[in-house]
Amino acid sequence: MFTITRNRLAATAATTVFALFTTPAMAKDLVVHAGHLIDGVGAKPRDNVSILIHDDRITGVQDGFVTPAGADVIDLSTATVLPGLIDMHDHITSAYTGKNPIAERVTHSDLDTAFDSVGFARKTLEAGFTSVRDVGGETGVVVALKRAIAGGKIAGPRLWVSGYPLGPTGGHGDPQNGMSAELDFHSEGRVIDGPDEAAKVVRRMHRDGVDLIKIMPSGGVLSIGDDPNNTLMTDAEISAVVNTAHSLGMRVAAHAHGRDAIIRASALGVDSIEHGSFGDAEAYKVMKAHGTYLVPTLLVADTVVKVAKAHPESLNPSSAKKALEVGPITIANLGNAYKAGVKIAFGTDQGMAPHGTNAQEFALMVRAGMTPMDAIRAATVNAADLLNASADVGSVQANRYADLIAVAGDPLADVTQLERVRFVMKGGAVVKGWTDAAAK
Repeated sequence: MFTITRNRLAATAATTVFALFTTPAMAKDLVVHAGHLIDGVGAKPRDNVSILIHDDRITGVQDGFVTPAGADVIDLSTATVLPGLIDMHDHITSAYTGKNPIAERVTHSDLDTAFDSVGFARKTLEAGFTSVRDVGGETGVVVALKRAIAGGKIAGPRLWVSGYPLGPTGGHGDPQNGMSAELDFHSEGRVIDGPDEAAKVVRRMHRDGVDLIKIMPSGGVLSIGDDPNNTLMTDAEISAVVNTAHSLGMRVAAHAHGRDAIIRASALGVDSIEHGSFGDAEAYKVMKAHGTYLVPTLLVADTVVKVAKAHPESLNPSSAKKALEVGPITIANLGNAYKAGVKIAFGTDQGMAPHGTNAQEFALMVRAGMTPMDAIRAATVNAADLLNASADVGSVQANRYADLIAVAGDPLADVTQLERVRFVMKGGAVVKGWTDAAAK
């Protein structure tokens, strides 16, 4: 008798658990009443509109405040609503700590990084960035983070990840730079010398779950001993990466400070130039001819200059000097690229500034000469285009994910309003509700 009862209980429990995972979730209908809407589609804001949402997608945008039968209402009738913001150059698994960077490298494990990134992801999402392109992190960690967020295990933005950035021996992405030859920093799988090796590593990274490839054709600022003006990858290596990645449906981002690296990488088909510090009229001409985006990363340039002045000891050897030279040029040259008609996508190079402060990039873009609307478009519709995800993110219109943010004021009059996001929705789920406390 006991055995029969126990088996029946077990069968009932198993049926209940099975039902939890097989019964379709109840459909959810929402309507957001937006006082002002910058939708990523039109040239001007719309006033007094209703955004209709079913489950995680927008089903329509209607003039006036309407309330369909059965829909829950989110009242943002005094707010400005925008699409969820997109940061196209983030390092969401790393952060500047002010400590000795070499000591950090030999004491901070991948497990430490994984736990750190959970908090960084949440801060970024709560700041209004519902999508992020991560362009440089430990492949296993950042791919696992992407999957955990997509699976609803932790909070964070939608992630498109590159994993390890690829470059030549001694280049900006070589982890062995400046370190003792007696120590092994595992350059394999991230250092590429020659086109055959480049193609093989790209294929392996695609297998390992990355969404795009990042390459390092020029030297960098925060790395040890290389020169940002130098071109460090051959045309054959760049072409091998681009052709292999594109054949696998992946885009290519190129870290390029120097003019020559910008021109060559753009001509060889990369999809975006990151930083673009020493671009000039000829470089912009080539970028426009090939449809190459510029992701200017002004926030890191501004931050690293401040750190180099106040705490140079907290940077790698040689980095402070390079930061003071490159930082101001990076900011000034965005204005030149913008005036030349180069396509611009928003990116911060977060990791130096605290995660969650990404929106400080907007004021720097406006200071460099962009209009507030164009700066916003760089973080919405333009970013979505560069992601090849315009059908899902970057605008408020039917069939896109219900990724929305709201601010109290007018970001076209004061773009710093975007540093004070008071409402965040990702995929129809409210991440941060509108409250008076959020304005404090």
